[in-house]
Amino acid sequence: MPSPIRRIAHLDMDAFYASVELLRYPQLKGLPVVIGGGRRALDDALRDEYAELPLHEIPVSAFPLLKDYTGRGVITTATYAARQFGVGSAMGMMKAAKLCPQAILLPVDFAQYRHYSQRFKTIITEIAPLMENRGVDEVYIDFTDVPGGQREGGRVLARLIQKAIFDDTGLTCSVGVAPNKLLAKMASEFNKPNGIAIVYESDLETMIWPLACRKINGIGPKADAKLKGHGIETIGQLAAKELQWLMDTFGPRTGAWMFDVSHGRDDRPIVLESEPVSISRETSFERDLHAVRDKAELGAIFTRLCEQLADDLQRKGYVGKTIGIKIKYEDFTAVTRDITIERHIDDAKELRRVAGLCLKRAPLQKKLRLLGVRMGALLSAEEALNYKQNRPPAPMNSAQAAIELEASGERTGWLF
Repeated sequence: MPSPIRRIAHLDMDAFYASVELLRYPQLKGLPVVIGGGRRALDDALRDEYAELPLHEIPVSAFPLLKDYTGRGVITTATYAARQFGVGSAMGMMKAAKLCPQAILLPVDFAQYRHYSQRFKTIITEIAPLMENRGVDEVYIDFTDVPGGQREGGRVLARLIQKAIFDDTGLTCSVGVAPNKLLAKMASEFNKPNGIAIVYESDLETMIWPLACRKINGIGPKADAKLKGHGIETIGQLAAKELQWLMDTFGPRTGAWMFDVSHGRDDRPIVLESEPVSISRETSFERDLHAVRDKAELGAIFTRLCEQLADDLQRKGYVGKTIGIKIKYEDFTAVTRDITIERHIDDAKELRRVAGLCLKRAPLQKKLRLLGVRMGALLSAEEALNYKQNRPPAPMNSAQAAIELEASGERTGWLF
């Protein structure tokens, strides 16, 4: 009996954050809605004013509009109705307000998005257990040996998963099924939203080669601009180039990779588990903040970031011992500082203390537009439990002591 052909699916939830918001605000369906920024007093006032009504009965006219937004927040996602106006993820909300002033603006709610992310992934693994987690709203799935995974190229299984997710959550997704991850990811974009696309190796010339090179995951704006400088705009034009020319032009490694992906080759396996290298929390400010004049506000933000990071670590079952900070200044330059301590921790208070030492080693003369905290050198849940139960607090080594002694001085007075 011949071996089944390899069938890999890429499943991408449709406008995930926005779709989750529409579950609780179904009255906004079909309208341009933008999700971005943290919860504001305006959002809380809306809830308070209509506290006696179920969320789905809050009148549409009561919701804040994008045209009234002021600040430097960016869009996390938008409904398809908003995207028709050119609004998209990572766009500044002030810019988006010029394109679609009538859009309704909602704050992000990451706890809710994580909840639905876990729900749809659990549904998938109950049907097709070989799944690679690629973030909050997308996964790769190995259909090859799953019942229905070969029927109609995987369409039957894709349709089953779509229906199961929708029946449980009310959310839609788009699925691309192909011989590998590269082509599957491209295919999942073909029929959005709530679509299925099937690609075989024989479809390369008709379905893949006419696409822009930017559709290849890994070709960014700079590489695309360089390709266009050589008259290469489509994947087919890229595939027509000789391997040696690509290696000479883009370097041996990148050139060889471009040659392979333009011919639809990708042998990456499905990765069932991957431990994170680090976990971080960061936030951009609505206005640039000064380390002295805005000390109290920065201090509260810094403490909250450390508490959120500690909560993430505890919830995910990790401890770490390399604590770092990231600062982006008003002129968009950035610095990072980190300290590695002797023992692994997940405690907010200790994390805040060590992160504060990192902060004292960073220049703070210029105003700040972003602040972040990171934990690295992580241990997994099982190892973390062992550390929590059996490891006593370790004394600081001499290097740490020197750092703390220097940091405790009054050389700046800028610590939040």
